[in-house]
Amino acid sequence: MSRPVLPHRPRVFPRALALACLLAGATEAPAAQGDAPDKVDTENLFGFTEGTDTGKKGEQEIVVDAIGRFSKRRGGPGISGYGAAEPIVSYQIDPTDEFSIEPGLQFDARDTRSIAGVPDKRFATFNGGSLELKYQFHKRTDAAPFGIALQAEPLYSRVTPIEGQGADVFSMDTRLMVDARLIPDRLWAGVNLIYDPSVARLKGSGETDRSSTLSLSGTLMARITDTLFLGPELRALRAYDGAFLNRFLGHAVFAGPVLHYQVSEKGFLTLAYAAQVFGHDRAPDFSDRAFNLTQFARHALRIRFGIDF
Repeated sequence: MSRPVLPHRPRVFPRALALACLLAGATEAPAAQGDAPDKVDTENLFGFTEGTDTGKKGEQEIVVDAIGRFSKRRGGPGISGYGAAEPIVSYQIDPTDEFSIEPGLQFDARDTRSIAGVPDKRFATFNGGSLELKYQFHKRTDAAPFGIALQAEPLYSRVTPIEGQGADVFSMDTRLMVDARLIPDRLWAGVNLIYDPSVARLKGSGETDRSSTLSLSGTLMARITDTLFLGPELRALRAYDGAFLNRFLGHAVFAGPVLHYQVSEKGFLTLAYAAQVFGHDRAPDFSDRAFNLTQFARHALRIRFGIDF
């Protein structure tokens, strides 16, 4: 007995399902591209300003970061000079894509002679240690090309940063960092708001000194070649007596250029120079001077290089 021949029915559902999957993939592709992170790492791109980026989970990095300060107010006749450098050698590890931990060892080298309020000294020594903790709340993407991060760096030092006197110095560099990609693959900007309280107990006399600094820094970095970036940087600093911005002592404005060179895929070099272009010291003896050379130096130089693995 022959079976009846059923009429042919086109497979509408499988074809519709395939078409829907194809359309979904086409609409999801731009979204995935919009969530792609910025290819340029801003963590070490800027000068005295810090970038918001952290490394990828499991990455490690060795960094040498040296800040030098030069030239302060002459304290008398004859030859005078002021130079102080504070290099830090640190090791960074990234437990997650958003969080980094960076312990470091700090050193101090200085040569000062006939400077107002600063004793004559010449030495180089181990100066203490630091622990930098950084969390990135938002990463730059194509859809939202800005980053936000918060960084805290407690630091113990064995000498005071300006006078170079023996002391137990505890400070906490705290930064709110924001950066943005202004022109894709061409131009980046970074801004830091910095609060840095410090408490120092001088050795010998036991005298305690409390101070704090409030700073705002900003920079623009333009890509010149695939590996070379250049840009200007501007910083405004305010010095206070007391660890909680108690009494205003004076301010200074610094400006200068920044150079960042990507030595290799894993290595970098950043150079930044800043000159004090304007300042005011509230101390009566120096209130009529053009610069604030009591709390700040006339020139600053930062050299930072590192390699990640």
